[in-house]
Amino acid sequence: MIRKRIRWLSIMLLLGIILLSARLMQLQLFQTESYSKHKINLIEESVAQRTQQLVIDEGRGQFLDRNGKPLTFQEKNVLVLFPFLKRMDWPVEEVARIIHVTPEIIETKIEQAKGPIVFGGKEAFQLSEEQMNEINGLKIQGVFAVTRKFKSGTIPASQLIGITGENTEEFHERYPDRVKGIHQKIGVTGMQEIFDEWLISEEQSKLIYHVDANGGPLFGADVKYLAPANPFYPLNVKTTIDMDIQQALEEVADRYKIEKGGLLLLDIENSQILADVSRPTMKSSDPFSGGADNYMLKALAPGSVFKTVVAAAAMDEGIVDESRMFNCDEGIYGAPAEKPHGMINIKSSIAVSCNRTFADLAKELVVKDPYSLEEYAGKLGLLGDIAWKGNVFHYEEFSQLPVSKGRVFVSDDERKDLNYIAQTGIGQREVRVTPLGLANMMATIARGGEKYMVNAATSIDYQNGTSMFSFPRKKMEGEKITPFTAMKLQQYLRGVVNSPEGTAPYLDTALYPIAGKTGTAQTGKESEGRELYNKWFAGYFPFENPKYALVAVNMDVHIDEGGIYPIFKDSVDAVHKLRE
Repeated sequence: MIRKRIRWLSIMLLLGIILLSARLMQLQLFQTESYSKHKINLIEESVAQRTQQLVIDEGRGQFLDRNGKPLTFQEKNVLVLFPFLKRMDWPVEEVARIIHVTPEIIETKIEQAKGPIVFGGKEAFQLSEEQMNEINGLKIQGVFAVTRKFKSGTIPASQLIGITGENTEEFHERYPDRVKGIHQKIGVTGMQEIFDEWLISEEQSKLIYHVDANGGPLFGADVKYLAPANPFYPLNVKTTIDMDIQQALEEVADRYKIEKGGLLLLDIENSQILADVSRPTMKSSDPFSGGADNYMLKALAPGSVFKTVVAAAAMDEGIVDESRMFNCDEGIYGAPAEKPHGMINIKSSIAVSCNRTFADLAKELVVKDPYSLEEYAGKLGLLGDIAWKGNVFHYEEFSQLPVSKGRVFVSDDERKDLNYIAQTGIGQREVRVTPLGLANMMATIARGGEKYMVNAATSIDYQNGTSMFSFPRKKMEGEKITPFTAMKLQQYLRGVVNSPEGTAPYLDTALYPIAGKTGTAQTGKESEGRELYNKWFAGYFPFENPKYALVAVNMDVHIDEGGIYPIFKDSVDAVHKLRE
């Protein structure tokens, strides 16, 4: 009986030892980098428990402006101090002399430190190259002068660039084959999300030292520098943004207190975004509190700017020329117009923004072809694949930007209702287009009808600046308007600004001659018992030698507030001052 019990006890002990051994092998051999359903990296976690470290570079690729200037970070030469210095006798006076502070200030900071610190914190002053060399020449363990990357407090074109966040589950869903670096941030919105796969890296660059349970040096004052082994990674994305112009237009938006809306500027020749300003401003501490949306890529009610599409379609289809007259003493339903203009032709109708002209033309166009307005919006580059799209490595139809899909009608029933069509012809009802699309439309007209996809990035680059992949200028597919129609539209849009009857004579005082179209769109919303509107101006400049297409929109404002012309003019003048 005793032998039997001993035998069973031995078997149970053996099974226990086997289970414990299996568990130990699981932890130390088989699942060290991807333990449990949560994919925990046990190596990283164990290192984190027994070390103190200061991250020099979080390891994620960055966004650069068109000239290679960083958009998302700042580099500073800073002094790094480790807390074990408080237990050592070291030449603090020498370091204090180099950075021009008293030794007591440095000693106080070290005494308060629980881990490695950047002297001066977030407001750390910039060390010169001479100061860096002199400090590092002292070879004091625990004292380092390094170049560190700091996240920019205010990121230009922040909604276009987007935000990052730490989400382990999402990381593994996107990148199931990656086991290292799971705690690094991933793109959540904007170009950060779209280009995420190229921006993530395997590990951070950091200064690190091992500590005991009390935070003291485990192996003496031995600090190591760890960095990714591959000097070409992480990759950077070079955008089309011009930092100086971007900041200038952001200043204009803030000066005029745009609460909702923004500005979008295109380089016409290269079809590139030079500036993308969206308001409200995104708060870095709480990006989803209302400022994360990029309204320059959102489909909005355009109002009379859409009349440009109706005019292009009517001229291209031979429905209208300058000899045809329209009764602009009447509104779209025949009642007396709020602003009568008499009998005028298409040229004057665009200048004064006559609703009756474009309501009548829209009805004739849709009766002739129910889809004609969508077709011509596509021919002008207003609808369709506006943002650059193409094959990038294993990605088919990769798109650089998350652009909302615009529309003219929602259902076929709307195309049969003449009153509905009339309102559609003046940019009301269900018409929705993006500011990006309107800017592209103006660029298309300025180019004589040639339409191109819009670039927000020019290349994906290695760390040494060489290009891994370039995004060439690409034509938009499909038909386009005739050169004659484009030429006429250029003349008519110039008349909006420089003719005595035009709706935007204020803009004729700008430093560049401007052509474009005004728009005031009903939103169906009210504030303080009064209707709210989207106020627009979309145009291009200089008129004779077009270089830039610009759209300005001030959303959800009362009819007697939020004037768009000063915003547009000051933006044009700001570009002139930077480029001339």
